[in-house]
Parts: sequence; structure tokens; C-alpha cells
Amino acid sequence: MHPDIHLALHHARAAELRDETEPRSTPRPDIRRRLGWTLIEVGLKLATRPGPMPAH
Repeated sequence: MHPDIHLALHHARAAELRDETEPRSTPRPDIRRRLGWTLIEVGLKLATRPGPMPAH
């Protein structure tokens, strides 16, 4: 295959793949915010949970 044809096909396929993924790849900001706060809440619960006392 001629290199120019191969490059043109590569660019066309890359553009198709970008068009397919862009709308689904970006989550809505409100979902990101809720997930972030949920992770912070879980982390704080794990950090403040009383554990076994260390033996001295």
C-alpha cells in the first residue's frame, strides 16, 4: 500500500474513533462531585474508626 494512502486511512479511522468516544468519555460534573464527596466521606470514616489499641 502506498504510504500516503495508509496515512490517510489512519487519520480517517482515528477521527472515527474520536467521534465515537468523545460524547461518552466525559462524565457529568454532578456525578464527579458526588463521587468525590462519597470517597472523602468513606476515607474520613475509615480514618476515624476506632481500631484495636496497640500493645506496649
